[in-house]
Amino acid sequence: MAIQTVVFDAYGTLFDVYSIGALAEQLYPGQGAAISVLWRDKQIDYTRLITMSDPHRVEGSRHYQSFWDITRSALLYTLARFKLDAQAEHVEALMGQYAKLTPFAENLGVLQALKQRGITTAILSNGSLDMLNTAVSSAGMTELIDHVISVDPIRLFKTSPESYGLVQKTIPLDAQDILFVSSNGWDALGATWFGFTTLWVNRQHLPHETIGPKPTHTGHDLTRVLDVLSH
Repeated sequence: MAIQTVVFDAYGTLFDVYSIGALAEQLYPGQGAAISVLWRDKQIDYTRLITMSDPHRVEGSRHYQSFWDITRSALLYTLARFKLDAQAEHVEALMGQYAKLTPFAENLGVLQALKQRGITTAILSNGSLDMLNTAVSSAGMTELIDHVISVDPIRLFKTSPESYGLVQKTIPLDAQDILFVSSNGWDALGATWFGFTTLWVNRQHLPHETIGPKPTHTGHDLTRVLDVLSH
């Protein structure tokens, strides 16, 4: 194994999707944490529903919507579920904050270290390019990420094999020579099935998935990337 590229998932891995809870708490006192959790869960539910519900994949799912639109729909569902008033100004404030999610504290240092080692870096995400570029810029990562790859062109979300295949269309390496890093257990499993060398950043100390192989590596924050590359 000779890792030449590290590919990161974006949401939950580089950017803290639950950091939105602070603003949600200001807007809906007593509900911030619950909103952030259900919002994320429903967002992922919708990506799976769309990609799994259409077997005609030559041109991608007919039901496809951008991740930004799905994120808005998931927020509206969440507010309705908790019987909260979806005031337009509150929805726009939350969506605006979602575009600039807080990065995890160790991320910049890890990305800088990878640059110093000459390792190619990339993002593969369900997010649209506009969402991703805004988040990357806001986090000060623009000069540290070589490629930002969105599933938008194929209209299929992760964990479809086609979505993971986008990496090799951009960076022509053997799958095992690419380290795919995700904090989402389901994403780490999908990438492992695809053939990548994988690192699950298990920030929440969750159990391993009970189907499929375990990821190649596991850690609790992004600094584990540097440990993996050192062995």
